[in-house]
Amino acid sequence: MEHIEQAGVHSGDSACSLPPYSLSKATVDELKRQTAAMAKALNVVGLMNVQFAIQHVDGQDVIYVLEVNPRASRTVPYVSKATGIQLAKVAARCMVGQSLDSQGIKAEVTPPYFSVKEAVFPFVKFPGVDTILGPEMKSTGEVMGVGKTFGEAFVKSQLGAGTKLPRASDAVRKVFLTVKNADKPRAVAVARELAAMGFELVATKGTAAAISAAGVAVTAVNKVTEGRPHVVDMMKNNEIAMVINTVEERRNAIADSRAIRTSALLARVTTFTTIAGAEAAVEGMKYLDRLDVISVQEMHAQLA
Repeated sequence: MEHIEQAGVHSGDSACSLPPYSLSKATVDELKRQTAAMAKALNVVGLMNVQFAIQHVDGQDVIYVLEVNPRASRTVPYVSKATGIQLAKVAARCMVGQSLDSQGIKAEVTPPYFSVKEAVFPFVKFPGVDTILGPEMKSTGEVMGVGKTFGEAFVKSQLGAGTKLPRASDAVRKVFLTVKNADKPRAVAVARELAAMGFELVATKGTAAAISAAGVAVTAVNKVTEGRPHVVDMMKNNEIAMVINTVEERRNAIADSRAIRTSALLARVTTFTTIAGAEAAVEGMKYLDRLDVISVQEMHAQLA
């Protein structure tokens, strides 16, 4: 599976997709090769949890191993549901000497549909808490969405998690963006997609300049520290439908933008604090008005 949020966000708080939605076949094949090599070298029988990080360098994927654990992970139930294989039961039988062949497991299952796991957060119960994602796990549960495409599966996962994604036809259709410098190229692409869907864009001055330079209409708005009227006023006035806010990993940068995230939580405004999460959300929003229902039984029948 592929995490949506980048390394640095706790794996329990990151959404993830099975099968991977953006990795090349060559990269996936190399991940499988390395996983098998480690399992054999460590003499693991049963389940093993491996986390990789991939860095794009000069057009190539450089793979790093973050951790290897000879145990199950919290995603085993999700993968079992997505693939139709009871992994815990299969692994336990392997550990007591039964082979995969004897259990009828002949090959890896790669579903012809996407399953997206999304974390469920308790933020609504804690007004004033900072919703930014990081290495500390904050989620208290998870849900799964299934679709023919990654976008459809992702938007279903958001609905299951209680996250309301806006429509351009809503009465409130302004999206606020403020992102760190490294994320501005990707934020421009997100802004272009949102504008094409019919949303109005507002952004802090630096982000607005990058978006405007790309030929996308955007209105600049003050940060809280720049004086009123500012973006928090707009949220209090129910003018903002969604917030995309990424910050540098520095204590003062996180503190400076905290008011944006806490105000968004108080106003029940959907917020994404990673650019990868925002990209996935925009892809999912394209499917809000054309979702299909598929049962688990129908889903698993496609694997036969």
